[in-house]
Order: sequence, then C-alpha cells, then structure tokens
Amino acid sequence: MVTPEIAPKGTLIAIGGSEDKGTFPRSKKRFHLNFFELGILKRVIDAMGGVQARIEVITTASMIPEEVGAMYLSAFGVLGCQQVNVLDIREEEDALKPENLERLRQASGVMFSGGDQSRLSRIFNGNAFHQILLDRYKQEPGFVIAGTSAGAMAMSDIMIKGGSSTRSLLKGAVKLDRGLGFQQNVIFDSHFVKRGRFGRLMEAVATHPFKIGIGLGEDTGVLIREGNIIETIGSNLVIVVDGHHIRHNNTSYASVGTPLSIENLLVHVLAYGNYYNIKERKFCHQSQE
Repeated sequence: MVTPEIAPKGTLIAIGGSEDKGTFPRSKKRFHLNFFELGILKRVIDAMGGVQARIEVITTASMIPEEVGAMYLSAFGVLGCQQVNVLDIREEEDALKPENLERLRQASGVMFSGGDQSRLSRIFNGNAFHQILLDRYKQEPGFVIAGTSAGAMAMSDIMIKGGSSTRSLLKGAVKLDRGLGFQQNVIFDSHFVKRGRFGRLMEAVATHPFKIGIGLGEDTGVLIREGNIIETIGSNLVIVVDGHHIRHNNTSYASVGTPLSIENLLVHVLAYGNYYNIKERKFCHQSQE
C-alpha cells in the first residue's frame, strides 16, 4: 500500500531575480532590488505574517554577502519590517552553530539571496539547518521559504546548476545537481526570459519528464501553496514546461553536443494573477478556490 504524500503546510516563494548571480553592480544608481520596487517583496512580507514577522536573510549564495545583506535590510526596512536580520553563513560550520539554529527555529520565514546555487546545496544539504527548514515548511502553516535567482533554483530536488543558453537543446548544455528538495516535482530556472533559458529548461524536463519545469522571468515569481498551487506574482512571465506527454525523446541516448529531438512537449505562459495546479497540470486564468 502506497502512503499518500502529505502536502506541506508552509509556503514557497521562488523569484526569478533581477541581477546576475547576486553580485550587484557597484553603481549606486542600479544598486537596488527591482522586484522590491514592483511589490514582490511586499508579498513575501504578507505571507510571513506582516511587518512584525521575524525574517532571516540568508546570503550564503552570494560572493558579496555583506553588501547583499545590507541591501535586504534596507529594502525590508523601507516596507516597515523591524525584525529582520542576516544569517551570516559562509560554510557548513556556520550553519550548525547553536545560535544560528535557534534563530532559524524562531523565524517567521527565511529569504535566500541570489548567487551560486551550488553553494547552497553544498553547505546546507542534509545537515541540521536543512532539516529544520524542511520540518518547519512541512508542518507549520505560517512558515515561508523565499528565494531569488539561485535561492529559487535550489528549492527543487533536481536543481539546474549551470548550462549554456547559446548551446541550448544540444545534449549536455544543461548541468544538473541535487537541490534542497523543498519542492519534489518541479525544476526551477531563473532569469529566464531575458537570458533565453528556454532550451536548457526543456532539456532538464526531457531528462526528467515527470517533473514540471518552471522558468521564472526577471522581476517575477511564483507563490506555491500546499506544494501544489502556483500563483504568479510580479511584472514579467513564468514559463511552465510539462513533459508528461512526451513521446519521442532522444535525450537518453544522444551524444554530447548533438541536437535533441523531443516530441509533444507542452508549454504554458503565465502572467500576473494566473494560477497553475502542479498535480493536475492545469493552467487557470484566476484562482479556482
């Protein structure tokens, strides 16, 4: 007898990012969060319970964690939050410090910055910090895990860790690794529209055809409830790639560098306010609740 999967009670918010790799330009004119200006950060705060929420920002993925942390503190502060702190975790031993584990237990939610998603997988996967995140996400209705760019890409169990857009749909153009597993049945990609990452998400889905590919445009995100219902937030687009009905697919036997051949790949384009049911693989123009 197969035990039915229990839906997580917490909320995931995956954001497509606004700057490359979490390494923001030094120009003061551009040193900001585009998605903050367009209201996505406000949705993160609301999901965590409002401006009194205890928010922990995790800048582990970034190569400039002090600057990125200061930027988030400022952005959350402008929106009225008074209990925002940065968890300064640069290696696994930092994550396992008792004071950091206790801060995680007391937080209303966490916000993962952009950067290198492989660092998130290497530093957190399988340790006590990761387990607390998993347990709280599964068991607590008010708990939120948010992430932008790399912080979003690391949320799935199969994670895109890199790959060339210019060589898209040539075998081996996408590199996959193990993510943090907050969402089991999808593969996220970020900075999706402007960087033309359609091909690498298609290859990732063709390699794992029973996953749903979610391509997050810049300044755009998805809010996922019960591990299933996607709501599109922000100003750009979310691309959903469904491989469940693929027929011909040469991904498993094509030689590296040769073109891929994939039949019957289904694609949806979601804008602000659209919904998608992952389990039913159904697009909705508005909430069906």
